[in-house]
Amino acid sequence: MLAAAGQAFREIFTPAFRTILFKCLGVTLAMLVLLIIAAEWSFAHFVTLPNWAEKTIEWLGGLALVVGSVFLIPPVTSLIAGLYLDDIAAQVERTYYPSDPPGHELGTATAIGMSLRFFLVILAVNVLALFLLLVPGVNLIAFYVGNGYLLGREYFEMVAMRHLPPEAARELRKANRVTVLLSGFVIAGLASVPILNLTTPLFATAFMVHMFKTVRRGGA
Repeated sequence: MLAAAGQAFREIFTPAFRTILFKCLGVTLAMLVLLIIAAEWSFAHFVTLPNWAEKTIEWLGGLALVVGSVFLIPPVTSLIAGLYLDDIAAQVERTYYPSDPPGHELGTATAIGMSLRFFLVILAVNVLALFLLLVPGVNLIAFYVGNGYLLGREYFEMVAMRHLPPEAARELRKANRVTVLLSGFVIAGLASVPILNLTTPLFATAFMVHMFKTVRRGGA
């Protein structure tokens, strides 16, 4: 698993992935900016605070932006995955598994529909983890456990559905639930590192292609 993670991380910076990397970074940053603007507008519109409180929030704005982006990255990347998963997975399969049958594209509507469903669930988990910031330790547990499970499940099933019917993809995940969960923790770990977490859609997809190939062949 760690070897597959290292391989996937190296892949995202290779020339073959460069175009997809720039696209993912651009879309991810744009979505983060939109979400942050929407959150600030909602806060200013619905919450009235004394002047001293507003000044304090302004001074802490930079820190809040960094912390908030960590919790926003997982749901945002779940949407980005729907846009570029086929491109990323196909590139990994061509490079490392040329003798295997190529996967079938999920189709934009199917991929985005799945991503939207997961986006709402992951967003709820991360909003909860963000509210638990005042409870030491608990917020980190909520962040890693929630995102580890959801990101592992989402990326594995989406990659597996390029080769298997939806029900068969779910059954394969359930049969390898521990491996998928641990893989999700790896993805959640990267998603918690500022700057590097912008590469999460590429890393997670490439990583799960390797893990899918491993578990389907009966590897550990």
